[in-house]
Amino acid sequence: MLPAADSLAPEWLAVPDDANDLAAGVWPARAARDADGVLTLAGVDAATLARTYGTPLLVLDEDEVRQRAREFRRAFDQAASEHGTVAQVYYAGKAFLSATVARWVVDEGLRVDVCTGGELEVALAAGVAPASIGFHGNNKSTRELERAVEVGVGSIIVDSAIEIERLAAITARVDAVQRVLVRVISGVHAETHDFLATAHEDQKFGFPLEDAEIAVARIREIPGLDFVGLHCHIGSQIFGVAGFRESASRVLELHAALLEGGAVPQMNLGGGFGIAYVRSDDPTPIDVLAGEIVSAVAEGCAARGIAVPALSFEPGRAIVGTAGVTLYEVGTTKDVTIDSGAVRRYISVDGGMSDNARPALYGAQYSARIASRVGIGAPQLSRVVGKHCESGDIVVDHEYLPSDLVPGDLLAVPTTGAYCVSLSSNYNHVPRPPVVAVRDGRSRVIVRGETIDDLLSRDAGIDGANAPEGEK
Repeated sequence: MLPAADSLAPEWLAVPDDANDLAAGVWPARAARDADGVLTLAGVDAATLARTYGTPLLVLDEDEVRQRAREFRRAFDQAASEHGTVAQVYYAGKAFLSATVARWVVDEGLRVDVCTGGELEVALAAGVAPASIGFHGNNKSTRELERAVEVGVGSIIVDSAIEIERLAAITARVDAVQRVLVRVISGVHAETHDFLATAHEDQKFGFPLEDAEIAVARIREIPGLDFVGLHCHIGSQIFGVAGFRESASRVLELHAALLEGGAVPQMNLGGGFGIAYVRSDDPTPIDVLAGEIVSAVAEGCAARGIAVPALSFEPGRAIVGTAGVTLYEVGTTKDVTIDSGAVRRYISVDGGMSDNARPALYGAQYSARIASRVGIGAPQLSRVVGKHCESGDIVVDHEYLPSDLVPGDLLAVPTTGAYCVSLSSNYNHVPRPPVVAVRDGRSRVIVRGETIDDLLSRDAGIDGANAPEGEK
């Protein structure tokens, strides 16, 4: 029988034989422990990283990112070639975008997907060829669209009738032709959090299938727009291929109908491929994803007697997520007795929802391990929480950690490469942490951390800068 404290644990969380182990698939492939039991990431130990850069600290394994990018490119290239077509893989920059990461994925043969003017500028500053950029977004401003047309982005994924008219006016004014895809809602509801599922009907993205033909007809009337295909994205953190297969089948129906009015050379089926955040997660291997999704499209095309279009995919989390590990310092611990008599240990760290908002937003689950040494205490059910004034400021909701964990220990949370930096904030005026890349025993800053001075510099009322005349 489990001890009383364990009665608070969810069914998927098993008591570990060793509360110091690093589960394969959850941690970067080059994560290990040195002879002293200190966590190392690509050959750099956590204690040195914390001393050098401070905590919280996001550590990104460069080779892990590059390897995952290569795996996606090769898997989809091979699957497409087996069915007589080609595939393009776009890195979804919303997962985590910096100039350095953009260069890594481009080096490995990927294109880049952006969804705001800011992301577009980062990609351009990194030297990404505009023709290799896809531009998403449900509310692209006129200025953002003007900039995209000006630099010559490879494709704009249009999301509304208003956006079509905005682009029509822009291309007419500058005498340009812009390639566009139309985002459609397939109606397939991915088995994920409602806020992550983007293909059911009641949401902000795209055109319902029954309205998309009208949108395409309008685009084909506009000299400055070149309709090249359909786009569909069913959600995020999806395991298995059933949802992708069904969505592809529905989009193909529209694709086939549109061929009667002209060419439809491309089909973009988005991303959303899941990764392992905890030991019990079982993500679908990349080669299986690629093979089965492309086969589903090819089978659907064969049944309709049409050619297989060029295919595009947009993984983001699946490329960068597992590469990231966040280091924290433990500040306090306390045991809290629940009404049932069960006890949960609360471990407070020096970050929280400002550097990882996903648990608060989506109820996302994470893992954790002591990083500065080997814990010798028995596994104890623990909840890792941040320093913010919110009861929902939870970093790791359920984890077994050594019972001898104390203030000053370093704690590592894996699989934080995706959406942690992208969603980070200055809540409670906490500076955002730096991002450090590690490779072959070396480390370097790729995103500078903020300081209190950085925060103060934005406040126009400090030092009398905003005071009335005579009061400065």
